Amino acid sequence: MALRYNQMFYMRSSLLQEKTSPARMGAYHGAEAAAVFTPVADEFETLRSGAGVYEATWRAKIVVTGEDRVRWLNGMITNNIRDLDAGRGVYGFVLNPQGRIQGDLTAFNRGDYLLLVTDESQAANLAAWFDRYIIMDDVELANVSEKLASVGVKGPKAAQVLAAAGFPAELEPGQVVDAVWHDVGVSVARGLSEKFAEFEIWFAPDNTAAIWDALIIAGAKPVGYEALEMLRIVQGVPVFGQDIRDRDLPQETEQKHALHFAKGCYIGQEIVERIRSRGNVHRGLTGFTLSQLAPVGTKIQKDGKDVGELTSIVELPSHQFLALGYVRREAGAPGATLPAGDATATVHALPFEI
Repeated sequence: MALRYNQMFYMRSSLLQEKTSPARMGAYHGAEAAAVFTPVADEFETLRSGAGVYEATWRAKIVVTGEDRVRWLNGMITNNIRDLDAGRGVYGFVLNPQGRIQGDLTAFNRGDYLLLVTDESQAANLAAWFDRYIIMDDVELANVSEKLASVGVKGPKAAQVLAAAGFPAELEPGQVVDAVWHDVGVSVARGLSEKFAEFEIWFAPDNTAAIWDALIIAGAKPVGYEALEMLRIVQGVPVFGQDIRDRDLPQETEQKHALHFAKGCYIGQEIVERIRSRGNVHRGLTGFTLSQLAPVGTKIQKDGKDVGELTSIVELPSHQFLALGYVRREAGAPGATLPAGDATATVHALPFEI
C-alpha cells in the first residue's frame, strides 16, 4: 500500500488576469476562480441559450493505480466500478459505516488507472478517508491536479462550440475520450446528465490559454461561478458541503444515479439496502420558489413545527427567488406552500423550468 497526495487547498488559476480579465475573483469550492466577467445576467443567459466557458480550477483529480484498484474502489463508493467500461464514468457517494455521506465524486475508468474527479474542497478529506481503508491492497493514490488543468464548456450549444474548435463533441453522457488537438494531448469528458450539455477538457496547464482562446473564437463566452451557481440551482444539482452534508443519507438527496443495488459490498451498504427494502426515507431534497430571499439554513415549518430547511438560495436576474432544500414527505407535495422565516416557500419539482 502507498499513498501519495499533494495537498493543494487553494489552487490558483493558470489564466488569472492574463487572458480572461475577470471583473472579480473569489473562492469557490476551495479554489481561486473567476466570479464574474460581464454582468451576471448576461452570463446566465449564455449558459441557458449558448455556450459558456470557464476555468474549472476547483476540480481536483486523483489517480488510482495498482492491481487491486477496481475491487478496492468498488468497495468504497456507492456506484458500480467493477463493471465500468473503459472510457466511462459514474457518480457516487463515499459513506461511513452508518450510511452517512462523507463526500462525492465521479470515477472514470481510464484503462490502466481510475481517475477520481471531485471538488478541491473535498480532496484532502477524501484522500485521508481512503488512506484509512488501504490496508493490504495494491492501491496507490496520487493527486494530479497540478498537472491536469480543466476548462469547462456548458450550455445548449456546448457541443457545437467544441466541434468548431476542433475537439471531440459526439460523446455520450459519462464518456471520456482522448485526442490530439494542435499537437496537444487532451481528454474530453461529457457530464453525466442526458438533459443538460456539459463538457470538461483536461490537459497540461501550459496549454490553458491556447485552448481558452480557441473556444472563445468558436463562439463560447466566459462565465464565472456566480452564473454557474444560478444554473446549478435551476437544474437542481446539490453540492457536497452545502446541500449534501455528512449527516445526510444517500436516498434523502434524491441522487438515484449515485446508487447501484447489485454491485456487491461497500462501506455503508447495509444502511442503504435497509432503507431500500423498508421503503423511502422520511424527507428528501427538492426545489422551492420563495416569496423573498431567506438565509441559507432557514427552517421550513408546518403547523408550527420544523419540517425542512433551505440549503441553497439564489435570486435570478428575473428577480425570481429559487432554493434547494429538504422537506418531510408528508409536508412536501409539489405546490405546497409553507412558511420559511419571513418568506413563504412553495415546493417545486426539480429541475426548475425557467
